[in-house]
Amino acid sequence: MEGIQKRVHPPAFKSKVALEAIKEQKTIAELSSQFSVHPTQITKWKRQAIEVIETMFAQGRIKVIQNHDDLIRSLYEQIGQLKVESDWLKKKIGLIER
Repeated sequence: MEGIQKRVHPPAFKSKVALEAIKEQKTIAELSSQFSVHPTQITKWKRQAIEVIETMFAQGRIKVIQNHDDLIRSLYEQIGQLKVESDWLKKKIGLIER
């Protein structure tokens, strides 16, 4: 008995089909017929694409927050360094008692 040979679709093809499914301009059955892919597979690719998009936006927000935190940390370090230098200069010119 021969098994069913599994077809391997390139990522570009999967993306195209998933985007068409996300657009919802055609039914899954119509897309299945158009692209010769089982409706269940199209639904799976659509769900995966949506998950990746959601993750991408979430990660983008995380990166913005991390960059913001890094900037704040760097600015506080600069403020600290400038305060130390300012205090040292004030001592040198006699504005602050030793």
